[in-house]
Amino acid sequence: MAWIERVPDDNWSGDLEPLRERVVDRDANRIDNIMSVHSLNAASVAAHDALYRSAMAGTKTFRKVERELIAYIVSDINDCHY
Repeated sequence: MAWIERVPDDNWSGDLEPLRERVVDRDANRIDNIMSVHSLNAASVAAHDALYRSAMAGTKTFRKVERELIAYIVSDINDCHY
């Protein structure tokens, strides 16, 4: 659980409501802490999501599976479960 103040997952309304559908982890039915820490600022949620999607859509240099593998390895090195 993040120690940063945030909006509870089940209370994303107003400007956050359309973003919730984009960032919710459907398998776990929750919003990952990495996204929820932005919840006090809807523009920040949108920007983080856009950055993530851009990085994963990527360039023609790497295939999506290669980008996912790089993300996995970096997360593992950083001891991050994401």
